[in-house]
Amino acid sequence: MGGSAWGGSFFLFSKKKIVHWHVYPTREAARQAIFEYIEVFYNRRRVQKRLGYLSPVQFFC
Repeated sequence: MGGSAWGGSFFLFSKKKIVHWHVYPTREAARQAIFEYIEVFYNRRRVQKRLGYLSPVQFFC
């Protein structure tokens, strides 16, 4: 199965930011941290080329 450049970049970055150097007491705590990273930062605040290098929050507000 082939991957994409953004997919590989996303998973590499998220692995470094969320997984490494963190010890989670439960699997649920780890799942929640990953969910929050994706929903709060990656999907809302990350600048996107297709939005004129603005984040979705900046673009839609």
